Amino acid sequence: MFVFDHVGITTTEKQPDENWVEQSRLWVTNPRHHPEHIEFLRYEADSAVPEIIKANPHVAYRVKEFEPHLKDVEILIPPFVVGDFLEVVFVLKHGMVFEYMRYLKDGWFDD
Repeated sequence: MFVFDHVGITTTEKQPDENWVEQSRLWVTNPRHHPEHIEFLRYEADSAVPEIIKANPHVAYRVKEFEPHLKDVEILIPPFVVGDFLEVVFVLKHGMVFEYMRYLKDGWFDD
């Protein structure tokens, strides 16, 4: 079972209240603060995030565990922990980018 969390969209413009994700070398906004649950991602030039993720929107779902969602998909970014509150994995499924999110605790960076 999974629950919709947000849609991620790449931007080149600085956004209000961005948070830094060192592992991915990008700035990200909190989708909980956007009325349509949009997360904006602004990548640094040296970000190693795959181009398919940078160039396409993604849809993100909250899950309790990753394993059931990793069958018959191409893993684009293996699971990793963001801050101390979230574990994510990015996959290609049905020709589009999906993010599966497992919250380790409630919150978002400094929330």
